[in-house]
Amino acid sequence: MSAPGYPARAAAAALVAGVLDAGRMLSDQVADGSLNGLSGPERARAQSLAAGVLRHLERIDAVLAPHLRKRPPPAAHNALRLAVAEMFLDRVPAHAAVDGAVRLARGHPKAQHLSALVNAVARRVAEAPEAWAAAVDASLPAWLDAPVRAAWGAETAARIAAAHLVPAPLDLTLRDPRSAQAWAATLGADVLPTGGLRLAAAGQVSALPGYAEGAWWVQDAAAALPARLLGDVAGVRILDLCAAPGGKTMQMAAAGAEVTALDISGPRLKRLEENLKRTGLKARLVKADALVWEPAEPYPAILLDAPCTASGTIRRHPDLPHLRTGREVKALLALQAALLARAWDWLAPGGRLVFGTCSLLRAEGEGQVAAFRRQRPEAMQAPADAAALGIPDAWVDGEGALRIRPDFWPERGGLDGFFAAQLIKPAT
Repeated sequence: MSAPGYPARAAAAALVAGVLDAGRMLSDQVADGSLNGLSGPERARAQSLAAGVLRHLERIDAVLAPHLRKRPPPAAHNALRLAVAEMFLDRVPAHAAVDGAVRLARGHPKAQHLSALVNAVARRVAEAPEAWAAAVDASLPAWLDAPVRAAWGAETAARIAAAHLVPAPLDLTLRDPRSAQAWAATLGADVLPTGGLRLAAAGQVSALPGYAEGAWWVQDAAAALPARLLGDVAGVRILDLCAAPGGKTMQMAAAGAEVTALDISGPRLKRLEENLKRTGLKARLVKADALVWEPAEPYPAILLDAPCTASGTIRRHPDLPHLRTGREVKALLALQAALLARAWDWLAPGGRLVFGTCSLLRAEGEGQVAAFRRQRPEAMQAPADAAALGIPDAWVDGEGALRIRPDFWPERGGLDGFFAAQLIKPAT
């Protein structure tokens, strides 16, 4: 079972099973050590292959269905799914993809007896590439499709669904934005209008120049915008709520802010601590539930990146459509409202509060802010400065909030969906 590629394939199959059979996010599986023991390239390959299967699962299953009299056990089914993904997404030679699937089946106790079936089905799929060309990928999941259509129409919903099928490029935020051109040349990256860098394909992130010395960190271009709404933060005390894994904490720390980063998750805070150490940045870390924690004194600036459906990040996290049902929305809306109210109470007079969610649901963005302002009419909404952020004016809505969608910047590779609004508390 030590054939070339086998460890990465086996790990990818386990990741897919973790999502589809155990309901676990890819990121949680990786954080729990599911890829321990693999080399860097093997880890990258396993994650890429698993993501490809999940991103195109309906299309893959449609190609397999005519060759299966009944649904096989998960281990055999996932071996076949990986073979299809390798053949038609990654252009792996058919013989290698088929051999890999057979080895996976033979290596799994619940699929050993089905290795002949896996071999036969994978070969038949390889002999009929026209079936892949004829099959279509799924649209947005129903719980997301309806509100997206209601907000922006059917054509936009279709563009967003198409954007989700394209693997996300690698975006980097620089510790020193002034070094953008130099690092772009070193990494072969493009400098985005927002100031970050973008690599079309990166492979093993930790092997890239600048990683070990902490010159940059991975952060989607959209996720890097909310912290910048606060403007010049040098010397400002800032509370970063729901902070881990810390991209925004590091942004503000790099800009000279005195950041308190609060998160309820110990493991996620550990990642933030490691990121701070790698980048040489400093922040005060607090493990606490924001619904019960109390600060010693008000903060002049607060950033709340609230828990949400994360529906704006599906292109980067293709496991989400297989894990979310829409039933989570009601509880998340209540949590967001509670966190926003508490954050407002901790804000000093004249202070600035940025509320954001990586969601495409207007209820988790525009609706949340509108409801809050009805309850707190003294809250003023400050409009985002599109030119200062390096974004088109169209990305700022009529109320002055950022509303970013995955179908924006298609010529550059898109970006995550995000909403962010800045609220100002009266000075007296």
